[in-house]
Amino acid sequence: MATPHDPYVRVRGAREHNLQDVRVDIPRDTLTVFTGVSGSGKSSLAFGTIYAEAQRRYFESVAPYARRLIHQVGAPKVGEITGLPPAVSLEQRRSAPGARSSVGTVTTLSNSLRMLFSRAGEYPEGAERLDSDSFSPNTAAGACPECHGLGRIHRTSEDLLVPDPGLSIRAGAIAAWPGAWQGKNLRDVLDALGYDIDRPWRELDPADREWILFTDEQPVVTVHPVRDAGRIQRPYQGTYMSARRYVMHTFADSRSRTLRAKAERFLTSAPCPVCGGSRLRPEALAVTFAGRTIAELAGLPLTGLAEVLSAAGGGDTARVLTEDLLARIGTVTELGLGYLSLDRTAPTLSSGELQRLRLATQLRSGLFGVVYVLDEPSAGLHPADTESLLAVLGRLKKAGNTVFVVEHQMDVVRQADWLVDVGPLAGEHGGRVLHSGPPAGLADVAESATRRFLFDDAPVPVREVRTPSGWLRLHGVDRHNVRGVDAAFPLGVFTAVTGVSGSGKSTLVGQVLAGVLADRQAADDDGPTAERPAPGCTSAEGLDAVDRLVQVDQRPIGRTPRSNLATYTGLFDVVRKLFAATDVARERGYRAGRFSFNVAGGRCETCQGEGFVSVELLFLPSTYAPCPDCHGARYNPETLDVTLRGLNIAQVLDLTVESAAGFFADTPAAGRSLRTLLDVGLGYLRLGQPATELSGGEAQRIKLAAELQRARRGHTLYLLDEPTTGLHPADVEVLMRQLHGLVDAGSTVVVVEHDMAVVAGADWVIDLGPGGGDRGGRIVASGPPVDVAHTQESRTAAYLRAALHLE
Repeated sequence: MATPHDPYVRVRGAREHNLQDVRVDIPRDTLTVFTGVSGSGKSSLAFGTIYAEAQRRYFESVAPYARRLIHQVGAPKVGEITGLPPAVSLEQRRSAPGARSSVGTVTTLSNSLRMLFSRAGEYPEGAERLDSDSFSPNTAAGACPECHGLGRIHRTSEDLLVPDPGLSIRAGAIAAWPGAWQGKNLRDVLDALGYDIDRPWRELDPADREWILFTDEQPVVTVHPVRDAGRIQRPYQGTYMSARRYVMHTFADSRSRTLRAKAERFLTSAPCPVCGGSRLRPEALAVTFAGRTIAELAGLPLTGLAEVLSAAGGGDTARVLTEDLLARIGTVTELGLGYLSLDRTAPTLSSGELQRLRLATQLRSGLFGVVYVLDEPSAGLHPADTESLLAVLGRLKKAGNTVFVVEHQMDVVRQADWLVDVGPLAGEHGGRVLHSGPPAGLADVAESATRRFLFDDAPVPVREVRTPSGWLRLHGVDRHNVRGVDAAFPLGVFTAVTGVSGSGKSTLVGQVLAGVLADRQAADDDGPTAERPAPGCTSAEGLDAVDRLVQVDQRPIGRTPRSNLATYTGLFDVVRKLFAATDVARERGYRAGRFSFNVAGGRCETCQGEGFVSVELLFLPSTYAPCPDCHGARYNPETLDVTLRGLNIAQVLDLTVESAAGFFADTPAAGRSLRTLLDVGLGYLRLGQPATELSGGEAQRIKLAAELQRARRGHTLYLLDEPTTGLHPADVEVLMRQLHGLVDAGSTVVVVEHDMAVVAGADWVIDLGPGGGDRGGRIVASGPPVDVAHTQESRTAAYLRAALHLE
């Protein structure tokens, strides 16, 4: 019987997602870790049930009018939860932050720094005192009028827009213009305006070339298309847009990453000549504190900023504000993020860094009696940084809070007061609580997938190190904190790039190495590769040995629920063709498009193929309910009449990958996709599972599966940035088998990684450091794992020795 002073959070009848009527008691005022393989249901229990219920209860206390202004999740499927305090969630958000978001805005440190300059800054004689908004590049009062607070300006030129002046406009001289109908429309408009679109570009009048490429005018003219045989095309009103205007508009406003990337190829980027890249108005830059402008202080690593503020003098106002800033900075540096600067843009941060910045903000809030629910706070952390994270979590608990952590890092699990292990497997084979109690008790749970990794200290099997088939060398790497470094990557082997957070790993691999290879692939054959300027380095050798570059990251495979596992892998195309080939579909004249819920025809028009409808509740927030016509099936009754071996299209999309593999066993085109998904450990996902429900790790493995099913073409170099993030050690083993299989088949794999079990199994290790930020950016050690493990200067060496059982 629960009492008002019950020291436990008691969950009864949890059925969210794959949870199987879970019943569990978890003590408050503890560090509790939820473990289990990917898809086992641990996040459904911690976030989807416990946190969601705490959030629902809080919203019920808010005035109805205000409640509708707050985004809410639905009530979780649970019988009852008692003993639940208010909760704060710190998830690894999948949405990308905007370009104007920065370390300063995420932590609110920039607010305090602006206040310091406004109230205690040193103003030029006779200058008017500015308010804090005047020191922000994100406000009209503070932003540089030339670059609008972005710090850089983008320009284009005739050489960029027209790379081959020997071509005519009709033949595609203006390479920056779009393809297909839109490009043809612009050419037809120019023709209607009287310009010669069939003469070579270089023969046109220079004034005409200037107008065509750079005018801001948008004249409207009647276009008379050339009639194709058997096709009537009526005249229409066409609007002209210059090449520069099109490129700038696409780069600034397009939501398509592909279109933005294409537009960027026709632009040059340079620091703003007015503000010098500081993003601020001259009036704000004229104010100093401790002899520096706010832009100069925002550009310092947080450790350096703390040193400047500590040494600064000033009156009482300055003292109060600097003390507050120093306390806030101290929390961030304690979490191993002292190498970041306030002006570091949020899109360049990893999800782990973003989560730790938000955690630092919570530490300063001084709340107590709260349940903190954290999603893998160790993600993106080097083992050396995990120790400071544990100290911070301990402080949260000591302040009188309960800390619930979804985690795969065994070093964090071992420090827990209480362990909730969910499983035993994923999807319909999981969803049960196997153990709830002190971690030591898991040793007696035979079916737990976590037990082996928590208690097994058996030595890592010795694997013969592969011999490189060649080398890819970068000379003079100069990007961010990586300065003047020469790096050599062996080909035909598995390479792990290691180092503490902020040491330069992602810069070296994800930006410079990837950029050099992508630039080579995109470039025309205009001479030896090494003679072309390489982005981020002075020169590169060995690029010709690589035929393809494949980057597999953790970005979402789609931004809306209409994108799913089946659409991304191409499996949906196969399934729709199979349905279109059935007798009923042929009799009715249904083609493959009929079986898509994204287009009119076969979908349910009541919900537009969404499967649910929004219900407006006046002063209550809008809620979503299953579509009253299709009841969530997404298709109209006529489409659902068509069955394939007893299942309609909606039922097929509801199959798990594992079930679908049996269902489509005699269909080679579908079987290949499903086999690769099973090989990377995703058998528990449903074919129609929306992309918005997938974790970053799941998205990465789906991309890898899509790549694995393609036919091999030449020597491929695979780049993966922390592929084990979000993966249970059992899932890591599955993933590593696939990656090592790629190497055995003749490819090269390079991973940025913190998991020492993965690093220990590599053929070659490149360790950066020794620290983060300005104290990093050098290659500390390079060689086989055993050699790197004995490098004195390396922060990684001690943890690698432990993984190799060399101590």
